[in-house]
Amino acid sequence: MNSITMAEIDDPVRPEPAACAATLTLETAGGRYAYRRLGHPRRTPLVLLNRFRGTMDDWDPAFLDRVAAHRDVILFDNLGVARSGGTAPATLEGWAENVVAFVRGLGLAQADLLGFSFGGLVAQELTLRRPELVRRLLLVGSGAGHVDGANVNPEAIAVATKPVNTDEDFLFLFFRDTPTSQAAGRAYLARLRARDDAFEALVSALTWDAMLTAANGVSTAETSLLTRVGAIRHPVLVANGIEDIMIPTYQSYALAQAMPGARLSIYPDSGHAFLFQYPDAFGDEVVRFLADEEAPP
Repeated sequence: MNSITMAEIDDPVRPEPAACAATLTLETAGGRYAYRRLGHPRRTPLVLLNRFRGTMDDWDPAFLDRVAAHRDVILFDNLGVARSGGTAPATLEGWAENVVAFVRGLGLAQADLLGFSFGGLVAQELTLRRPELVRRLLLVGSGAGHVDGANVNPEAIAVATKPVNTDEDFLFLFFRDTPTSQAAGRAYLARLRARDDAFEALVSALTWDAMLTAANGVSTAETSLLTRVGAIRHPVLVANGIEDIMIPTYQSYALAQAMPGARLSIYPDSGHAFLFQYPDAFGDEVVRFLADEEAPP
């Protein structure tokens, strides 16, 4: 995989390392959002929407630093999640509208969105509901909710919904069962612990139960996002690992086929968290994809 070149992207910055970025707050009518912002302030912000049971502390600092050298990157805990206040909704529509409130509360007219796993479902719902707010869309380790013959692995769900997850659970869920992928997973977990206040706040059982309920809203053939995402006309990057046991990789193929402006990128010897196995390579791909500052038609 080619690294980014200065011929493709100019004027990088050296932002404060993600592991040291201050946690800020935004007060809204719906509640208080906790967030961090780093990177290149002169370019369209990239807003990161997180996975099931994920917090700001689960984003790989190596990936964040790679992208933030070229982009304005915003990560946050949605309402009801970890460091934020408020209550988590039980519908994708509610999660999407809370993202809208956060983006508008920051005074942004438009943003790029990267949705990882559950965050990808939210990003699709948001783009369908508020297309004018989104410039470019990235769906990472995500799916459509339901795809015939390629639905969520019950064993993976059983592990993901344990009251407390161990490092071994994360390695099973997010990385492929090969020596190289497992080693990359351990390196990722070590990077997360570089932050002094890492995992000071976690996702409550009440909140992740709301996440499950919201995801179940698109879990049938009739309710699948595949029935609607053809209306998304934005440039879209769909990316995954070659063997995702959380959301089968074939769901990424199905999404890319359904959206007219989508491209598909599959990473080798990796699973659900391929972006943390290849933080530099995928970070470079993100930067290249976002480089065109023209808004979609």
